[in-house]
Amino acid sequence: MLGYRLGAEPFVEGLRHTDAEAIAVALVITAGTTWCCARRWSLLARSLEVPVPLGAAYRACYRAQFLNATLPGGIAGDVHRGVRHGRDSRALGRGLRSVVWDRVSGQVVQVGMVVLALPLLPGPLRPWALALAVCVIALGVAFRSEIRTVLDAPALWARVVLLSALAAGGHVIVFLVAARTAGVTAPLPELVPLALGVLLASAIPLNVAGWGPREGAAAWVFASAGLVAAAGLEVAVVYGVISLVATFPGALALFSDRQSSRLPDPEPLEPVEVVRRA
Repeated sequence: MLGYRLGAEPFVEGLRHTDAEAIAVALVITAGTTWCCARRWSLLARSLEVPVPLGAAYRACYRAQFLNATLPGGIAGDVHRGVRHGRDSRALGRGLRSVVWDRVSGQVVQVGMVVLALPLLPGPLRPWALALAVCVIALGVAFRSEIRTVLDAPALWARVVLLSALAAGGHVIVFLVAARTAGVTAPLPELVPLALGVLLASAIPLNVAGWGPREGAAAWVFASAGLVAAAGLEVAVVYGVISLVATFPGALALFSDRQSSRLPDPEPLEPVEVVRRA
């Protein structure tokens, strides 16, 4: 649909403008945002009594991001992460719940950031932001007992919110880098709220290898802000490319896991007979 309405030029220009500097920045920032997500998951998993060490959580989150970015739906990596952790901890249900809580807490904080940026949002986007806030509040009321069980301490609440905000902020910075790489010169106070809206839409699990809602949302959001829809699409293309490359360490983690699973178990050592000298 976007290709029909806007033509192929924004896609081509987005690919043409993507450069090594933008990719390098995305790699560095994604390393930090992945650590924030891994730390958040580690805290939530411990609260559900299925702890995961931070190092293992870091590798698993990178692996999940790579699978999310390359497989349809955008959640395959997190499903794999939850199932694997559930089996390793011998508590499949709680392992899956820990990942669900990890994803949901991040999205809720993103919605909160969009609501905080409401005065800076273009007029057509404000009703959508308010509707999302109402939905989040309704879900919070519906699942308040579950929330009390998992987030049972104010300190845990604070750390989860802080880590989620840092992760979302890192993704916003990558989006801003993509915008500048694509040649968008709009001021940062105007671009940051747009970035939050586009990134929130990109979490919708209806994409194909990460592509779909993000590009449509970028074109619509930029047009709503009085910018060119094609420019929004071009920014989304640049962001899609550099954020995909930034998940490649997850491919290395996936390859390493497969190699280690193929290694044969070490053969037991033959007992050594000890001869005592008289």
